[in-house]
Amino acid sequence: MISEANQGVPGQLIARILAGEKHLFHDLIRPLERSIYFLIYALLKNEAEAEDAAQETAIKVFQNLHLYRGESKFRTWVLAIAQNEGLSRLKKVARRREDSLEQQAEEHEGDYTPAVLTSWREVPSVALENKELASLIRQAIEGLPEIYRNVLVLRDVEELNIRETAELLGVQESTVKVRLHRARLMLQHDLAPKLNKEMRPKKGFWSGRR
Repeated sequence: MISEANQGVPGQLIARILAGEKHLFHDLIRPLERSIYFLIYALLKNEAEAEDAAQETAIKVFQNLHLYRGESKFRTWVLAIAQNEGLSRLKKVARRREDSLEQQAEEHEGDYTPAVLTSWREVPSVALENKELASLIRQAIEGLPEIYRNVLVLRDVEELNIRETAELLGVQESTVKVRLHRARLMLQHDLAPKLNKEMRPKKGFWSGRR
């Protein structure tokens, strides 16, 4: 039952729709259509995908209308469904990209990061004697997205092996390889211009480490 605080126009329409006047759903959802679309578009950044997700949101609102209890404003309840739809689609895209990266990693297991910086093992020892350099490295690592930062710290700082890292993070070993490779590339891209001013390259950055 809808609470007394939400017995306004939305509440009245919902009651009639649930009683069998399904054609009134359009009147209920129409004032929220733009808000639904723009919320989802802000997440997906794709007009066609946002339109499709907005339509799916409307369907889910209709299918779950009987679950609305009026504990929040109807608009808030609907936009929560829209946000969940948008986030769900983002996760699917991310999973597809990750699967593609994992496949690439397996196909190019022998690949390594191009030689630009000194060996990662050498950088910390130099950083201990250079506070500015240590700060640059720390900031670069902290600036990595969490999923890549975690893998980098476990593998290259804590020196866990691939299997141990995968078990600790609850992911596949191939995922660890992909994320580690990407983390090193991102860190290299950020640090190379700065570190090359401080030290002369000696050998491939992380080359040979697996």
